[in-house]
Amino acid sequence: MNPSTSPPAAGPFNEALSPLPAAARVFNWHDHASLWFSLGVGLLVMQVGAYLMPALSPREALVAIACGSLVGAGLLGWVAKLGCDSGLASAGLMHAVYGRRFASLPIVLNIVQLVGWGTFELVVMRDATLAIARQSVGPGVLAGSGWTLAATLLWGGVVVLLISGSMVQLVRRIIARVALPLVVLSLLWLSWKFIDLARAQGLAQLWQRPGAGGLGVMGALDLVIAMPVSWLPLVADYARHGRSGRTALTGTWAGYLLANIWCYSLGVLVALVLPSQDLVTALLLAQGGLIALSLILIDEVDNAYGDAYSGAVSAHSLAPRWPVRRWGIAIALLCTLAALVLPMHSLEPFLLTLSSVFVPLFGVVLGRLGGGAAARVRLQDAAAVHWPAVALWLAGIAFYHVGPRLVPGMGAALPTLALCLLASWATRPRAPAPAFG
Repeated sequence: MNPSTSPPAAGPFNEALSPLPAAARVFNWHDHASLWFSLGVGLLVMQVGAYLMPALSPREALVAIACGSLVGAGLLGWVAKLGCDSGLASAGLMHAVYGRRFASLPIVLNIVQLVGWGTFELVVMRDATLAIARQSVGPGVLAGSGWTLAATLLWGGVVVLLISGSMVQLVRRIIARVALPLVVLSLLWLSWKFIDLARAQGLAQLWQRPGAGGLGVMGALDLVIAMPVSWLPLVADYARHGRSGRTALTGTWAGYLLANIWCYSLGVLVALVLPSQDLVTALLLAQGGLIALSLILIDEVDNAYGDAYSGAVSAHSLAPRWPVRRWGIAIALLCTLAALVLPMHSLEPFLLTLSSVFVPLFGVVLGRLGGGAAARVRLQDAAAVHWPAVALWLAGIAFYHVGPRLVPGMGAALPTLALCLLASWATRPRAPAPAFG
């Protein structure tokens, strides 16, 4: 046999670039909805909702929240369907669309963003934990860097412990059965209490409050869409465990849509009635807020877990000699270390900028693999680089940053997404492109 045509030597099995077998696909509609409702709930989401005030009026803020959540959650659901139909993780979808060599670039960017967001989640949980503790025992008791170190190591250790177990069992036994009911009760309680505060201040008067300016509705849409977009590179890692693409789409969409609208709106409500307080302090001021915030804080763990798990799947796709579980532990430890040494609050704009590359990235993925093409992905060698898809992605990144400067008030996320999706759909290969499957 000619050496140039002989098959390559078998390497370690790559879970991320191989379709998940049918026996491992156990998620039903309730599992998808529970997971993405839980991932959609978070203190960070409420904080971003609070950022919309007082620049916008309450009416403008709610319109931006509803429209942005519909679009953002719809994108998550669509990508979830691609992952379920193909059985591939997000790294596999990137290989299918961009080519086996070039896909390494967006996969590395994804790992960087996931480590960043995972670190940020640990910082949010640490700061909230210290605020809760000080509320309970007094502000001067827990002063000092030692408590900050202890709180960071505590939550980092919890994530390491969870990542050492089974993701499927975590979703089906802990999130769906235990965490989901508790966090729903917490949100109901906080919503009730802050609506009572709004009534005491005059609900009609608050509703009619004009916006102070400085942020348009399109800019607010970008802020709302930023949260679901940050989850786009993760969703297929979970949805591939689903039994059908339809339930993956509708369950993911419904779960995240409800959580995103609820948490953003609660952040707006808190900012309306207690504008001078930071979010955590304001939540603690509500009667029963200590218990409710504690339960939401516990639920926040799955956000950090999700970042570590998907970062591990992406890293495994590049270096399959380490299994996903080992990569997950390594990434969780890296996030814990970074939370101790990095000024994460000053790095948030960088993380949001990095997230912007995933709007055009998945616009192209949806245009190429949407409409049933994902189900036709086969176990074949992909081209090293699919240059048309790469060109569309790079053009989309440029448009995302330049477009709003050329047309002020246009926004960035929606126009870029529409442009990349339509252009990639119009130029997609008529025959299924060879890809990993």
